[in-house]
Amino acid sequence: MSRKQRLTADDWLNAGLQALAASGPEALKAEPLARALETTKGSFYWHFDDVPRYRQALLDFWRDMSSAMPDAPDEKSVAVSQLQEMMRDGFGGDPATEAAMRSWSTTDPGVAEAIAALDAARIAYLEQVLRQLGVTNPQIAKALYAAKVGMGSLSDDLADDDALTTLVDLVLALR
Repeated sequence: MSRKQRLTADDWLNAGLQALAASGPEALKAEPLARALETTKGSFYWHFDDVPRYRQALLDFWRDMSSAMPDAPDEKSVAVSQLQEMMRDGFGGDPATEAAMRSWSTTDPGVAEAIAALDAARIAYLEQVLRQLGVTNPQIAKALYAAKVGMGSLSDDLADDDALTTLVDLVLALR
């Protein structure tokens, strides 16, 4: 007879990120998450006191995962590579989850605050990368970031990584 391995808080948080990306914040409830994990609600309440605290833990978990950035570049060639990579791949994490978080932020002030702080940190990092390249106008970092975030919200038939690559090439030509 085999016993199912005990779920961890991270298992529940990862399931929450998947549910959020698939169905939005209304999916962040104990019962549907327990069904998705093929377990009982009791396991949920073993790790989290209630759904609001779970949602806060989920937001913190995602923010910690999404805020990791490489060290600021100290060479122009590294800065060029990092800029191209960020505009191609984003800042890590799942784009669908990020889009879901941004959607959730429109109805939850706590999520909106976390998104605003994350956006500010990412833009500050982009400014550092661009300064290493000799591009000192901070508005360029905001424009690049807005383009990346906005491209992620377009439908698949309109989203175009080549457009972002062209934008990076244009910025690199400024230096």
